[in-house]
Amino acid sequence: MAVTIKDVAKKANVSISTVSRVLSNSPKISEQTKRHVRKVIKELGYHANLTARSLVQQTTRTIGIVMKNSSREALHTTFLPEVLGGITAITSKYEFSIRLAIGESEEEIFQDVTKMVQGKQVDGVIVLYSKKDDPVINYLKDSQIPFVILGRPTKDINKITFVDNDNRQAAMDATNYIIQLGHKRIAYIGDDTKFEVAKLRITGFRQAILDNGLKLQENFIKYINGNYEEGFEAVRELMSLPNRPTAIVLSDDINALIVLSALSNLAIKIPEDVSIISFNNSTIARITYPRLTTVDVQVYQLGQEAAKAIIEQVNEPNVIKKSLLIPTVIIERESCKKLTTVNEI
Repeated sequence: MAVTIKDVAKKANVSISTVSRVLSNSPKISEQTKRHVRKVIKELGYHANLTARSLVQQTTRTIGIVMKNSSREALHTTFLPEVLGGITAITSKYEFSIRLAIGESEEEIFQDVTKMVQGKQVDGVIVLYSKKDDPVINYLKDSQIPFVILGRPTKDINKITFVDNDNRQAAMDATNYIIQLGHKRIAYIGDDTKFEVAKLRITGFRQAILDNGLKLQENFIKYINGNYEEGFEAVRELMSLPNRPTAIVLSDDINALIVLSALSNLAIKIPEDVSIISFNNSTIARITYPRLTTVDVQVYQLGQEAAKAIIEQVNEPNVIKKSLLIPTVIIERESCKKLTTVNEI
């Protein structure tokens, strides 16, 4: 005969509602009680009937995931697999599944989000980006479904749960690192600033240049959005300047890979001729030659914390909205060189 939730409650000497809350990892239950009940669950070999529970509670135990780009573009980034790894590590632990909003354009993704929400296919949503006047965020707020943003909201910051890094400070740290190596002519290659993360990183770069009394040269700033042709042209233009940059700060490792390829094509050596520092510390940063110095934004942890936050909202709808900033750290490798002579500087 199958073990029931009543059997668990009886042996653990707690109420059935307490067992149910332990199963959903409710913050209202103490860690001591959770450990005790989980021990009994394991001893009895109890397996929750998720289908029945979902029907009773009118939930799907599914979290929707919204990407910033088309499905095809997103799968070609290093960010998505790693952040999804962090998300699913938590959702599977608490017996939730995920459902990706798919589409080949922002409009198609938006339509899929409305389908998920209106069709009650998900209990909550994680949005993997932040940008100004985003129809997805506006729709989620109006629908009153629980949601979490991976990134800093552009408005209502105290009313929205979000998980992020301090991207402005991280970009300042990366730029200061290069400056401390003796570089004064520093370029920046980034992404579309309609996304908040890109806007904050270029803001941090500009601030670090000015704070160190260096000249901010607008022709040293390029945007390539992960496009190889644009990246090659940007590098060609930078390296053709009379006083070309001795270092480049890059907004992510995908752009760094493009720049590495373009520099190699132009027979420009790293770090002998130009130093580069990037963001994300993805697999790319660890396997390129030379290996990339990069800012580790802890993508996996970002995913984990976003998943914890949305599950908490789903289980406890009245939980106070809160934000969480994940620290970043610079990982030093071989793509940066300290300048030692006047000619180099």
